Amino acid sequence: MARRIIIGIAGASGVTYGVKMLTLLRDRTDIESHLIISESGKRNIEIETEYSAEQVESMADFVYDNKEVGAALASGSFLTEGMVVIPCTIKTLSGIANSYTTNLLVRASDVTLKEKRKLVLVVRETPLHKGHLRLMTMAADMGAHILPPVPSFYHQPKTIDDILNQTIGKIFDYMGIEHDLFRRWDGSLL
Repeated sequence: MARRIIIGIAGASGVTYGVKMLTLLRDRTDIESHLIISESGKRNIEIETEYSAEQVESMADFVYDNKEVGAALASGSFLTEGMVVIPCTIKTLSGIANSYTTNLLVRASDVTLKEKRKLVLVVRETPLHKGHLRLMTMAADMGAHILPPVPSFYHQPKTIDDILNQTIGKIFDYMGIEHDLFRRWDGSLL
């Protein structure tokens, strides 16, 4: 049986991270992807990528309407490996940190935390004020893994894809998904 992973795409700039993650998972038979896209996420897909929201949805194995708070993902009895919110807006982060589950994306995140499953929040905002930092601390205290898309350069990225792959590779590492998306640091200078 394939491992189930929930992917949430919120409306922050950087939806290309979520799209790239879906393209990397699309052809894998060991991962079953369950996708939720917020309305703002759909809008940003149209603005920031060459894809339509429908094309992005077609990359996932299963797609859920963000308003469908009674979907299977809203229950702890729906077994998953965990969830990645990529990108995660401050509004979504606030909903998760405060257990304010007004939509499926936040509810599925809340369920992931209450069931002690892995939750990765790719918080995409800069600069950050103390309220943002407090929300990240609150979510981390509940078990979320905060993973802002901060590129590293030791692997000498040449393209935007190289930068995207490094962040997604870090997510895959945390989720226990094997990959070869970036050159790992081996202590040498090249």
